[in-house]
Amino acid sequence: MGEVVEALIDARSAKLFFYSPYVGLRTLDAIKQQELFGTGKARSYVARPHHYLFEVASPNGPIQFLYQLLPWDTDFFGAPTYKLFTALYADKTPLAELARAAKVFKQGLKKPRFYCFTELPVEDSKLIQALTSAGWRCVENRLTFFHDAVDSFHHARYPVRSARADQAVHIAAIAAAARNEYDRFHADDWFGQELADAFLARYASAAVLGYCDQVLVPDEPGVSIDSFLAISDLKSDAENLGCEFSRVVLTAVRTANRGWHLKLVAETIQRARALNQRYVLMTTQATNRAVFRTCEKLGFKLGGSSQVLACSD
Repeated sequence: MGEVVEALIDARSAKLFFYSPYVGLRTLDAIKQQELFGTGKARSYVARPHHYLFEVASPNGPIQFLYQLLPWDTDFFGAPTYKLFTALYADKTPLAELARAAKVFKQGLKKPRFYCFTELPVEDSKLIQALTSAGWRCVENRLTFFHDAVDSFHHARYPVRSARADQAVHIAAIAAAARNEYDRFHADDWFGQELADAFLARYASAAVLGYCDQVLVPDEPGVSIDSFLAISDLKSDAENLGCEFSRVVLTAVRTANRGWHLKLVAETIQRARALNQRYVLMTTQATNRAVFRTCEKLGFKLGGSSQVLACSD
């Protein structure tokens, strides 16, 4: 790697640390988190399939945008779909120059139809300001919570089981019907309500069929299945960080299962305890007060905050 690129990464190292999804877990090795999700990821970024670098010349040195093409999303949405990881630039780069470069990057993506999004930690405020100045829109504000007392968690137990493969279509229907106007798909007019519903339905169905490690549903006599919670054990990250944990990746609760969000999350913590996991993570929108109440009742702590921005044709 050239000296210029290395200097750009070093200039951004303090902010890149906050790109770790586990930054709130203070017992985890900070150096290892930088290597996996921050400076180390930036150094090896373009070596991965479908990962690219877009460079814009600037009086204060080059400004580089690291982004990837998402093949599955591109196929599903019928338009090239990209995710921006971050931008690298010198400390002395003015906000106006960074915003100008962001406009050039957006023009470089422009095709008859395209979509690009990014999730940035709120600590990276200058880049967030530059992208919004360049016409990117904020489509979701996220909060990440974590439970760090899994081994001592004591709570009432609730009857749950794994969703069966033959229930994938039903789980998909629950996800589509439990519309959340504040998630990034429903909050962004580029998708439209029907396409956003269809995407979440496809995701939920895939979760049941093996994309996630387990999908929990109620198993109480006389109670219909009108809710679910999908869990990922994050095995690769756990191995690299030397710490077992899991994440709630998608959940939906409809009227017939009112009150089951807390029950499903509580059983997720019980599951983590049985698997000797140290943490359970859960991300939600900053508007989702019902989830806040669940977090308060079950002992979750706030670990971080991020913003999802998007641009399109």
